[in-house]
Amino acid sequence: MIEPVARSFTILEALSRRPHGTITALAEETDLPRPTVVRLLKTLTELGYATQVSRAAGYRLTDKVLGLAQGIRFVDHLVDVAAPHMSRFTKKYGWPLYLGTISDKAITIRHSTAAESPMSFERSALQKRSPILSSALGRAWLAFCSPEERRAVLEHLGVKPDARLTAAFARIRRDGHSFTVLPRTGRLQGIGVAIRRWRSRDGLPVNALHSLGNERAGGRPAVRRGAQCPRLGHCRRRGALDFGGK
Repeated sequence: MIEPVARSFTILEALSRRPHGTITALAEETDLPRPTVVRLLKTLTELGYATQVSRAAGYRLTDKVLGLAQGIRFVDHLVDVAAPHMSRFTKKYGWPLYLGTISDKAITIRHSTAAESPMSFERSALQKRSPILSSALGRAWLAFCSPEERRAVLEHLGVKPDARLTAAFARIRRDGHSFTVLPRTGRLQGIGVAIRRWRSRDGLPVNALHSLGNERAGGRPAVRRGAQCPRLGHCRRRGALDFGGK
């Protein structure tokens, strides 16, 4: 851990819990030495994230800190846009859908229609994290992202791409969907597709959708190829938000 960075966030968090705070109050709450608090506040002020109200009132955060949450607001907007389409799909076909995004070394579920599906094996899964390399969502995202981003993610995971992994991603791009890599005792089969930019030239994924099915119930073969499921082929051409293959 880089201590100066950690201390800066400690001060930011302390200021976010109050309208304003003095150096003494912030030092007492964070257990940081007073000189350290002074230096950090000076840096945050120079960067525009904090400002001094007065000697008596101390410091407060500025609206510049809202910019740090732009990525989170994008996720919220994505959910708002995708949720109605996902619900319509689940209502029509019965399959539960899950919307996921890359979060550190895992895929995090941001929205789910599991509660709306009579075929669901779980009632929520919101904020559930799944391994990138073995989950249907993660594999779909990795297959369709740019080579540079794929290399960076795999490096972050400590994985060196080999011929087998490269072939797996090529097969996912060809088929337009991915499957969960199941353990031997696994019975739930996930199927994922990448949500790609509408009419973009690069066709890179924004996020990913997937659905869960029971392997014993024959869920996997149903969309092994787009021709077997017209809805899947339609989604692959349009890059729409309303399908998360099963």
